Amino acid sequence: MAVYTELAAETLEAFLGTYAIGNLVSFHGIAEGVENSNFLLRTTEGDFILTLFERRVNASELPWFLGLMQHLAGRGLNCPLPVSDRSGTALRTLADRPAAITTFLPGVSATQLDAGLCLELGKALARLHIAGEGYSAVRPNALSPAAWGPLLESCGESGDALFPGLTAEVRGALQRIEAAWPLPDELPRGQIHADLFPDNVFFQNGQVSGLIDFYFACTDFLAYDLAICLNAWCFRDEKTFAPLFAVTILQGYESVRPLTEAEKSALPLLCQGASIRFLLTRLYDWINTPANALVTRKDPLAYLVRLRHFAGVSHV
Repeated sequence: MAVYTELAAETLEAFLGTYAIGNLVSFHGIAEGVENSNFLLRTTEGDFILTLFERRVNASELPWFLGLMQHLAGRGLNCPLPVSDRSGTALRTLADRPAAITTFLPGVSATQLDAGLCLELGKALARLHIAGEGYSAVRPNALSPAAWGPLLESCGESGDALFPGLTAEVRGALQRIEAAWPLPDELPRGQIHADLFPDNVFFQNGQVSGLIDFYFACTDFLAYDLAICLNAWCFRDEKTFAPLFAVTILQGYESVRPLTEAEKSALPLLCQGASIRFLLTRLYDWINTPANALVTRKDPLAYLVRLRHFAGVSHV
């Protein structure tokens, strides 16, 4: 469970007293995610999500995230809408951590993926990219290629305890990918989610009902967001590539926003970059997650499988 900071009911009740969203009925931690402490709140006015921001989130960037969600919701995208307190403030402090409450979205994340869900995911991602137009504030990608080398080095040789030779293999792949990475003006850029895993997409009756967890969102290549989804959605049991899932994600995306030829050509490389990014953050978390944290560590080697797959294809 992604709860690093525990809350007492009395503390939360006092906090909610500064909002006009009713009285606390119940609350519990949310199992998904590894970055922040998330709670489902039930009040006399309805359901809400409380997030306490931990770990890699820079508190000074939180207004950008909250502003992006407000912008996207205003453009018709189904995403959490930040809730302001009685003084009009959406970003607060609770338990010595930055905190925000957002609206609760209906639907559930899919536990079994299929081509139909992947098609809808592709459409939703393209809609997100289009809705992000006009949000002019820029947030550089904190986990861009420039961050990957230092992240690997911070792990030392710890990866070799999981898989002999892992560190050297990843270091070699990094050098190759960084050398070929597109320049900023070579591909269309905009606001991307950057973490659109299945647990961040809600469905109802086979349709996307909401996109959540925008706290890795940033300004980067739109096709890189697509590459992240191809990594996150297209490997059965974390190890077997499902070509039909990739095809339907791409079909769904291009039915809303056609890719440029440059984006199509770059996609295999962008997919390798996404594999590296999640391999490294999983490895870092594997090494550094506190023993008493209520969070399940995720296997970094699942992304070594992805990296090797995408390194061997000429098109996705």
